[in-house]
Amino acid sequence: MADSQHTYQVTPTTFVYGGEALARLPDGRAVFIPFTLPGEEVLIRLTEDKKRYARGEVVDIIQVGEGRIEPRCFHYGECGGCHYQHLPYDRQLALKREVLRDQLGRIGGLEDPPVKETVPSPRPWYYRNRVQFHLSQEGDLGYINHAGEEVMPIRECHLLDEVLQAVWPTLEMEAVPGLDRVALRSGEGEEDALLILESSDPQPIEFEVDYTLSAVHRGPGGELVLSGDDFTIVEVLGFPFVVSAGAFFQVNTGAAEEIIKHLREVLPLTDQTVLLDVYCGVGLFSVFLAPEVKKLIGIEASPAAADDFMHNLGDFEQVEFYLAAAEEVLPHLEESPDVILVDPPRGGLSGEALDGITGLDPELICYISCDPATLGRDVKRLAKHGYRLTQSTPFDMFPQTYHIESVNLFHK
Repeated sequence: MADSQHTYQVTPTTFVYGGEALARLPDGRAVFIPFTLPGEEVLIRLTEDKKRYARGEVVDIIQVGEGRIEPRCFHYGECGGCHYQHLPYDRQLALKREVLRDQLGRIGGLEDPPVKETVPSPRPWYYRNRVQFHLSQEGDLGYINHAGEEVMPIRECHLLDEVLQAVWPTLEMEAVPGLDRVALRSGEGEEDALLILESSDPQPIEFEVDYTLSAVHRGPGGELVLSGDDFTIVEVLGFPFVVSAGAFFQVNTGAAEEIIKHLREVLPLTDQTVLLDVYCGVGLFSVFLAPEVKKLIGIEASPAAADDFMHNLGDFEQVEFYLAAAEEVLPHLEESPDVILVDPPRGGLSGEALDGITGLDPELICYISCDPATLGRDVKRLAKHGYRLTQSTPFDMFPQTYHIESVNLFHK
């Protein structure tokens, strides 16, 4: 248990992955502190007290660090969504590069990780095309607070795009038993937004709208359309993607476009290339890479995303698709892909998936990661199979937060 009454005066020395800064307690233990800067003198109270480390919260900033700026959001410091609003944006970009280098070095075992400069988001604010709210006991829309203990009703959020900014304040919800989360996905306009009610109750809730808005109830009984459509259209580099309520899609359209441009530049694709897209989702990358190759093979386990993939790539004859887990498909593929593109979830590659990928013996593996720690782990595992990380490019998919997206090239 942490001693919430005792305070310590400490000076953080460096940032660490997770949005915190590292300092030392008088007994030498590491203490991790959010919302502070290296070089600041801060008075902290412990929130977690372990034998080898501790976590703390800032009680007072005694000496303000160089470069600290005023956060934009009223909720900053209490909300668990943002971590770096007190940092100028150029410093956020440099920090994410250094954090990625640190994770690849400490976890991946690389002496000099080949990490390039962070590619900035075209929009550091108002970039998210999807948001997920929790409901307070009174039915107010909110986020989980920084302590992870309760729902914090919100009155503003500077990460949501213009469509979501216009729609979410108009929602009037009630605390309905079983209604766990409320999500909104942006469309081409306010009338094209999609409301997703995520419930543990198989019975749909009562629902009314005073304007055009698509709405879907997702619960144990399946998915039920309450109003309009069960999908929305998201345009990326001029292509209109169909994205269903249950399908994953990158939340920052502008940053996703930067990644696509980067893939077109760095992947050695020709009209003789066989490209395997593992965890292909709705086809975000496949749509733009399929025209450049002889054959593209997609693998996706989500039925909702699979339906979208087939729709979005319906006009391409050189595309083959498998609806199954990667671990089930990879050992049985008869093709020998020249390039394998993987975009796994935050947990990275399972041992079976990694063995299946390396067993196909591609010349190049392009690994899109959203977690430097699991990427570092997989760097070490891929090295054992003879693949060396030759280039890592971080992209700021999530400005104002500690999350880091990166595109990583492994050559045999």
